[in-house]
Amino acid sequence: MADAPDTVKKVLEVTDLVTHYGPRLILKGVSMSVRDGEIMVIMGGSGSGKSTLLRHLMVLERKTSGTVRLLGEDIDKLSARELNDLRKKTGVAFQGGALFSSMTVGENIMLPLYEHTDLDPMTMEIMARMKLEVVNLAGFEHLMPSELSGGMIKRAAVARAIIMDPKVLFMDEPSAGLDPAVSSSLDDLILRLRDAMNMSIVVVTHELESAFKIADRITVLDKGEILFIGTVEELRAHPSERIQNLLNRRAEDDTIDPDEYLSRLTGDTTVGTATL
Repeated sequence: MADAPDTVKKVLEVTDLVTHYGPRLILKGVSMSVRDGEIMVIMGGSGSGKSTLLRHLMVLERKTSGTVRLLGEDIDKLSARELNDLRKKTGVAFQGGALFSSMTVGENIMLPLYEHTDLDPMTMEIMARMKLEVVNLAGFEHLMPSELSGGMIKRAAVARAIIMDPKVLFMDEPSAGLDPAVSSSLDDLILRLRDAMNMSIVVVTHELESAFKIADRITVLDKGEILFIGTVEELRAHPSERIQNLLNRRAEDDTIDPDEYLSRLTGDTTVGTATL
């Protein structure tokens, strides 16, 4: 199902995106967009291509063909300096937090400011405290990452991701490894960020409960192709067996392609395709 055209401003637009890893076809003509001020959740089973798509949206992956526009800019037409400036308008909260263990929480959060601005240290410290307030970690700036719980690490990572007030925030599996109560509080934080900071948020997750709570729209990928784009209500009511299997966590019976099976046995990687 393709992303339906509309008149709402887009912060991200992907058109006919094709990606190969060596001979393997990963994304097969993906087209989708993210609207200004919305939370777009990207879902799919293991090997569906959702992580590869996220890296393209973050302008971290080389594509085979197609177009990616971020904040109105065609990334293929930008110089290295222009692309770097564009990336400064985005934030990333990595799955494991990716905090530097040798730095305090405050130093981790201020790192983008040290790298990309000429602000004085006092201003940076004030900005870091403000963002810690936003994620309910006020007063924790002097702790080391090893002194934080899993949920606190996730929130600290979010604070670092929003320190420069990005227009678009990318989040990779924000609820992974968290208990239900902590996961729910992180979902609430994502909704508050969207509303308070007027940002667009792209979330890759396999947590259905979280996706249904936070998503304005959901993109479902399957084997490198767009299977669905729409609201939670539209997804729940969709007649596709593949989508219902995903929602109800039912395993699908795989049909063995004789050529692909032979290629696996013989080691001939030119036959058949796979997705990551």
